[in-house]
Amino acid sequence: MISNQILQNTIEGLKGISRIDFCVLDIEGKVLATTFDSMYNHESAVLSFVESPADSQVIQGCQFFKIFDEHQLEYVLLAGGENEDVYMVGKLAAFQIQGLLVAYKERFDKDNFIKNLLLDNLLLVDIYNRAKKLHIDTEVKRVIFIIETAHEKDSVALDNVRNLLGNKTKDFITAVDEKNIIVVKELSEKDGNKELDKMAKEMEEVLRNECGEEHVHIAYGTIVNDIKEVSKSYKEAKLALDVGKIFFDEKDIVAYSTLGIGRLIYQLPIPLCKMFIKEIFEGKSPDEFDEETLTTINKFFENSLNVSETSRQLYIHRNTLVYRLDKLQKGTGLDLRVFEDAITFKIALMVVKYMKYMETLEY
Repeated sequence: MISNQILQNTIEGLKGISRIDFCVLDIEGKVLATTFDSMYNHESAVLSFVESPADSQVIQGCQFFKIFDEHQLEYVLLAGGENEDVYMVGKLAAFQIQGLLVAYKERFDKDNFIKNLLLDNLLLVDIYNRAKKLHIDTEVKRVIFIIETAHEKDSVALDNVRNLLGNKTKDFITAVDEKNIIVVKELSEKDGNKELDKMAKEMEEVLRNECGEEHVHIAYGTIVNDIKEVSKSYKEAKLALDVGKIFFDEKDIVAYSTLGIGRLIYQLPIPLCKMFIKEIFEGKSPDEFDEETLTTINKFFENSLNVSETSRQLYIHRNTLVYRLDKLQKGTGLDLRVFEDAITFKIALMVVKYMKYMETLEY
C-alpha cells in the first residue's frame, strides 16, 4: 500500500503543474491526502459514488474518479478548481496514482520474496519460480550487507535509506526487524573483498553524512553465485555483526572472512568456556592483570611475539620487557615467547571477552 506521505507528495506535485486541487480518499470517505485549503464533508458523496457503477462523476462541484488495484476499488480521487481541464487532468492524476499502486505492489512482492529468501522460508523450487515471475536474475554474484544503527527503523526511515543506497536497480534493501537494514548487493564479475570493503565504507559515509547516524556498524558475508545461497551470505553477515561486537568492537565494518578464531569461540557453550579458564589459570582470570601487564601482552601479540619491536613501541628497555614476560610466566605457567603458550593465552583472553559479553546480554 502506498503511504499517505507518498500520496501527498504526488498530488502536491500535480497541483504545482496543473493549478488544480486534489484529494485522495479511501472507499469509506476518509481523507488520506489533500491539497484543498478547506473541504466540506464528502463522506456521504464518496460512499454513494463507490456504490455507483460509474468510474467518474461530477458531485458537489468536484470531479470524482475511481482508482482500482487489479479490479478492486482502492481510492477515490477528487479534482476541483476553476480550470476547464479539470476532467482531463483528473484522469491523468488517477492514472498516475494507479501506476504508483502497481509499482509499489511489485516492490512489495519483491520485498516479501527477499525477506523469505533471507530467512530460509522458501522451498528450492519456489525460489526459482518466484524469482522468474518477479524478473529477478538467479545466477549473478551477490553479497549481503547488514547495517546496524542506534535508531530503530520505521517504513519512512527505510525508504530514506533505499533512496540513499539504492543506486543500482537490481540491489534490494529491506529489513526483517526494526534495528537492522539488509542490503542484497548485486556484484560484477571483477568485484572481490577489496571492492566489498570499499562499498561498506561508502554506505557508512552516506548514513553518517546524509542520515546523521553517528553509530553505524556494517557487516557482510561471503560472495555467492546463485540466488539459493543468498541466505548463507545473510547468516554469515549476521554472525559477523555479532562476533564483531565482541572481538572487534573498535571496528565499524566487519567481514565474515576476517573473523578468524572468533567465530569458533562464539559458538562455544559458556560452561565449557568457564572450565577452560579454570583449568588453564587455576581459578584465576587473565583479565585480572593490571593495566601495564595487559598492555604489554596485547602489544606483544600485535608484533607477532617480537621482543625487540614490542619493547621499542612500548618505549621500554628490552630487559624490562623480558622481566615482565618472566613475571607473567611465573604467575600463569605460560611463556608467551613460546608459540603454543602464546596461542593458549590469546584464546583465553578471547574466551574471557566472549563470556563477559554474554553476561551483559543476560541483564
